[in-house]
Amino acid sequence: MASQTKGINFFNGCLDVSRSLSESLSVAGCNEYHIHEDTSSDSEEFESEEFEDICINNVRVLAADMVQKAGSGHPGAPMGCAPMAHALWKRIMNYNPNNPDWWNRDRFILSNGHACALMYSMLHLTGYDLSLDDLKNFRQLNSRTPGHPENGMTPGVEVATGPLGQGISNAVGMAICERHLNALFNKPGFAIIDHNVYVICGDGCLQEGVSAESASIAGHLGLGKLIVLWDDNSTTIDGSTELSTSEDVLKRYEAYGWHTSHVLDGSDSRAIEEALKWAKAEVLRPSIIQVTTVIGHGSQKQGTAAVHGSPLGANDIRFLKKRFKMDPEKTFAVKDKVKRYYKERKQAGEGKEEVWKSLFSRYKMLYPELASELQRRMDGRLADGWKEKLLGLNPNTGKLLATRAHSRRALNAIANVLPELMGGCADLTPSCQTWLDCSSSFSSQCPEGRYIRFGVREHAMAAICNGMFAYGGVRPYCATFLQFIGYALGAVRVSSLSRFGVIYVMTHDSIGLGEDGPTHQPVELLEQLRAQPNLVVFRPADGRETYGAYAVALELCQTPSVICLTRQNVPEIRTTAAAKVALGAYIISHSREESSLLDLILIGTGSELALCLQVADQLSRQGKHTRVVSMPSMELFAQQSEDYQREILPDGVPIMSVEAASTGPWKTYSHAQWGIDRFGASAPSSLCLEYFGFSVPNLVKQCKEVMSFYQKIGSVPSLWNRPKLVLGFMEMQRIGR
Repeated sequence: MASQTKGINFFNGCLDVSRSLSESLSVAGCNEYHIHEDTSSDSEEFESEEFEDICINNVRVLAADMVQKAGSGHPGAPMGCAPMAHALWKRIMNYNPNNPDWWNRDRFILSNGHACALMYSMLHLTGYDLSLDDLKNFRQLNSRTPGHPENGMTPGVEVATGPLGQGISNAVGMAICERHLNALFNKPGFAIIDHNVYVICGDGCLQEGVSAESASIAGHLGLGKLIVLWDDNSTTIDGSTELSTSEDVLKRYEAYGWHTSHVLDGSDSRAIEEALKWAKAEVLRPSIIQVTTVIGHGSQKQGTAAVHGSPLGANDIRFLKKRFKMDPEKTFAVKDKVKRYYKERKQAGEGKEEVWKSLFSRYKMLYPELASELQRRMDGRLADGWKEKLLGLNPNTGKLLATRAHSRRALNAIANVLPELMGGCADLTPSCQTWLDCSSSFSSQCPEGRYIRFGVREHAMAAICNGMFAYGGVRPYCATFLQFIGYALGAVRVSSLSRFGVIYVMTHDSIGLGEDGPTHQPVELLEQLRAQPNLVVFRPADGRETYGAYAVALELCQTPSVICLTRQNVPEIRTTAAAKVALGAYIISHSREESSLLDLILIGTGSELALCLQVADQLSRQGKHTRVVSMPSMELFAQQSEDYQREILPDGVPIMSVEAASTGPWKTYSHAQWGIDRFGASAPSSLCLEYFGFSVPNLVKQCKEVMSFYQKIGSVPSLWNRPKLVLGFMEMQRIGR
């Protein structure tokens, strides 16, 4: 027997809408809403179902107009999801359009980013700094309404949600931050951080593997402030979802530990609102609400894949507007009462932030140190003294250490000074050495913990860290083997695109990891990462360079970093310098010869730098003048002045690079490259490296061949006398992307 509450029936935990389908548009039929004139006051009319339908249908038409004018886009999902957006922006969400960065706002993420015409319409209507002209400029060059939501371009957009599954995964990171900061800073009577994270997603988001990984960890952590509205329109680009899936999604999420419910009529915003209220009351589990919708609701093509990714067309636009009692001759029209209604929502949001500000003012008086710390963290300012603490570490421990071990020392030194440092590892903590001695693991029982056990979920780990960075108040890092960053590259790319300073700690960085063999040995990953815009890759050679890499990474707040670290032990090199890592490359050899006297320059990174010094020593004994250059970061070296670059790598001297990875990137900075352009092999580390030619005798031989070659031809080509047409990551930031 079902209990009945406020027009919603509960059957086995699912919400069943009592409003009949005949009251809404049918998939196959041509029934229309009959909107009657009402002489009541605005406040009374605003509460009527008829007026809510007017608002929703106006949003549908506005989104359709945007796509139609652009000549491309996705009108179907916005038209089907409009009742969800109306329910959220109507009474459910706390937001202030005048201050999109209010700390305690509810976060909203449109995970099915192709439906962004819906989000832009709602942001405009509710008073964010997004004009009607911005809507008319949808998908145009340099517009504030790009074809998928991108953070930093549109007020009210939290994260970039182009690739499906990323948004809902970002939301998990935001919910983690809310829970963590809530536990750290709230006091009795002072709920300074206390809000929900809302997501609208589609079938595609839930089919992507990254969302499954994220949902699993969200359920495990009991993130009750996370609420997902699933646009269940049973339609993908290929056609019906029955073509590719037959699973029971809600049962899957129930198995993850989520609270699940179902609104059968997705056109009923009041039923959606009621479902959201029930989800908010479920504080111990994240919630997913299946909302069965009709894609392209109101269109002649509604319910079909034809309305997914193409404009409706002029005839269908006219049909749509007539059906919804709007003037078919007008475009981008918003009814006056709809404008007034959403203006009230803006005013309500302003009032909510004012109440919060008053609360925070009293909090600052009672808890000044906590308030100051929260302010610093939300402002993204690093605490005083952190760099001195990090760079003051003594790398000489009296024994050889892998750079992953130096990384552990660096992380723990940072964590003691920067309490916002929060992260974890994809089930490789003992190998990656990323635990924080000063903290416990984050969990539902210990939300103040700073170490996250991500499990074997590399892609979700990276996407969750993006959400954490977007939230603010924490500085996320995450770790796995370098080879397995391949599983996470989709999210790492979004880090770069979004200008999120996530720190990726990647160990076991070469064939030097040994016996695990080719499946674990990353030979091509460094080249892939170095090719990505707005990403800095570090490959430190010893302790000092490892500390220097972290120092730079922490200061690169708009650029993610990948710090690549060895499994095998490496010597501490007397001439390395932590502060010089910021230059990208610098001279470390003992030789002081003028460039005109040099016979060869060797460039090394990581574990191969010490090898280069040994080779240079052998060549010196044979009367050859060499220079050894450490290049821990190509990207940072590329940003130095040409004078500095020429000083380090002067003309007229053959240059040879040595790195146990693919040679492609080195063709920019060297005349000859020794690397590995094939897959590795399973063998002990030393044997594996020797097998592929990373030994002193072989490299001495190769160096002699390089010197002999250029002696024969009588000249060495300049690295610098060629056009520079490519924007580096800093130039990219200056032009806004």
